[in-house]
Amino acid sequence: MDALVLDHVSKSFGTVRAVDGLSVRVPAGSIYGFLGPNGAGKTTTIRMIMDIIYPDSGRIHVLGQAAARQSKRRIGYMPEERGLYPKMKVRDILSYLGSIKGMTRTELASEIPRWLDVVGLAGWAEKRVEDLSRGMQQKLQFVVTAINNPDLLILDEPFAGLDPVNLDVVKDIILNMRDAGKTVIFSTHVMDQAERLCDYILLINRGRKVIDGTLDAIRSRYRSDTVSVECEGDAGFIGDLPMVKRATRNGRRLDVALNEGADAQELLRALVGRVRVRAFEMKVPSLHEIFVDLAGKRDG
Repeated sequence: MDALVLDHVSKSFGTVRAVDGLSVRVPAGSIYGFLGPNGAGKTTTIRMIMDIIYPDSGRIHVLGQAAARQSKRRIGYMPEERGLYPKMKVRDILSYLGSIKGMTRTELASEIPRWLDVVGLAGWAEKRVEDLSRGMQQKLQFVVTAINNPDLLILDEPFAGLDPVNLDVVKDIILNMRDAGKTVIFSTHVMDQAERLCDYILLINRGRKVIDGTLDAIRSRYRSDTVSVECEGDAGFIGDLPMVKRATRNGRRLDVALNEGADAQELLRALVGRVRVRAFEMKVPSLHEIFVDLAGKRDG
């Protein structure tokens, strides 16, 4: 079953085509990343999913319904523009917003302290929102989104403002929710976040789908032409070998880009006897590298 279906969805603002014929299916119980540079159309897409704005054409189904508003209590939405009341106390804002989501007093009495403990805010329950750091407010916004245990979480740039420690806290929560059968959709322009977290990804550029699918399936379509090499001895000659396009220092290793049609085994044979090879492996292309390559071809 799909938690979300977008079928040839388009949206324009004046002469600007923000989303252009976008189609995607998000399987239930998965983590799905909407990736792309700022201005790619990610937030516009999410706002259409949430019925904040309406598409000019196309079809959107959310949790089996024709509109998100028909399943609103099953959806947790974290917008790019955070919406916390700065003068309210942490416990009070969770109680207020949780009740709006349909939670009972008994449920709130149980879930508020549990969630505050999970995100490390238990000691801040009686503090005003304005007294919290930006990262704390970000975690509180996440709790607001997830406190009613929704079936679908839609998070717009959820990691903005988080330090590495709190980033791991939020990532662990997202993974635990996926393991509990929830569906999580999040947007980001930081590719390596998605590589470590997503089951599926959608790359968007200028409102159009560049590619989508599982990370492994996407990577399998793109053969790497770069070998990561670690050697003992003077390796300065590597950049001059006939099969080598360029050699770039990467810490203790060299990233050796091969000429088109070159065989990595040719490189290995050229190294043996001149240096001691400690490591030799084909580099798996990153999402960033794949996206830059695909976006460049489309713009060209």
